[in-house]
Amino acid sequence: MSKLIVKNINLIDGSGADVQKNVTVVIEDGRFTQIGSSVDEEGAEVIDGQGKYMLPGMIDTHVHLSTEFKPLSDRVATPFSYLFYEAIQYAERTINAGVTTVRDALGSPLGFKQAINDDIIAGPRMQVSINALSITGGHGDGYNYSGIDLGLVRPYEGMPDGIADGVEEVRKKTRELLRAGADVIKVMATGGVSSPTDHPQFTQYSLDELKVIVEEAQFRNGVKVMAHAQGLEGIKNCVKAGIHSIEHGIYLDDEVIERMIEKGTYLVPTLLAPVSVIEFADELGISAVGLQKSKEVMEDHKASFKKAYDAGVKIAMGTDAGVFKHGTNLRELELMVESGATPMDAIVISTKNAAECMEIEDLGLVKENYIADFILTDSNPLEDIGILKNNDEIKVVAKDGKIFKNIL
Repeated sequence: MSKLIVKNINLIDGSGADVQKNVTVVIEDGRFTQIGSSVDEEGAEVIDGQGKYMLPGMIDTHVHLSTEFKPLSDRVATPFSYLFYEAIQYAERTINAGVTTVRDALGSPLGFKQAINDDIIAGPRMQVSINALSITGGHGDGYNYSGIDLGLVRPYEGMPDGIADGVEEVRKKTRELLRAGADVIKVMATGGVSSPTDHPQFTQYSLDELKVIVEEAQFRNGVKVMAHAQGLEGIKNCVKAGIHSIEHGIYLDDEVIERMIEKGTYLVPTLLAPVSVIEFADELGISAVGLQKSKEVMEDHKASFKKAYDAGVKIAMGTDAGVFKHGTNLRELELMVESGATPMDAIVISTKNAAECMEIEDLGLVKENYIADFILTDSNPLEDIGILKNNDEIKVVAKDGKIFKNIL
């Protein structure tokens, strides 16, 4: 039985409770087994936390771990197989930034998740959607006016094509994604910022199509559905259809917020996505259209987050990493605080709430019998939540009780 003791730390346990001072945490076989002030250290590996702050491992419920935006000239010059090796770096950067669990919202095959589980590569725990369902010409369709398909994800063995139109096509395509190993089904319910031929306000899948996707995934297979949904009417359709989480949620009104609360629908806001697209447009190879749409939606995005947060909508942290650079995920917490959340709530949203959104019952808290994912930070994030975006501030990262980063 492996035993790790982390002593002399200040604990922010992810529940929203006050900071616990001078705490010792015991981890055995990948789980927290004791949280107190004094323990038997015999036979244990001991880490002196030096008065640093322990938090649960952060959870990002919206990433694209197998891709990262880059200029078109770089994309066309890159061999297809190179992308798989590149993704190893994305996984390492993500876990080193303090994110120990992710929900991949498009692009990562089952084999990537299994390679991490088997310790072949270092990375966060994953749930995968494999690909995303999209209408022809919708947000998941990379076909441009030129006639050239520049989609970020191309079909291959284990990666079904996501384009489907009509009730029976979406039914079959949902089954194909489940067959490929999807833990969650992703659907593009509205247009988006980065796609070439639509707009965030455009509604895409019909209510009937969305209901069939939920029926096949959730009711028949117990798999939840997450929806890229930015425009108001598309969001309303998603909530009516019983979709589990609204991704982005740029345009919300009081009516749909009330319905989300009634149905327990999660909001995954991804405030970082348009901000990063604007700041790093040239480096990421963002088109002029994508840049303009990002600027157009940013203030409405922040306002909708604030409205949902104030009303009590269930919110889980997500970033859309892959649209921008992996490893910068935790800036999302700073943006949530700038948009009206308290620092403690931003932490709860990124730990406890995110684990609940992913339906992992024993994750997201530093609590006895929970999975031992944690980070140690130099400073108190409740005093300056922005420290979390600085990877040098995160001194230790552990997943399942195993240390992945230690720069104490």
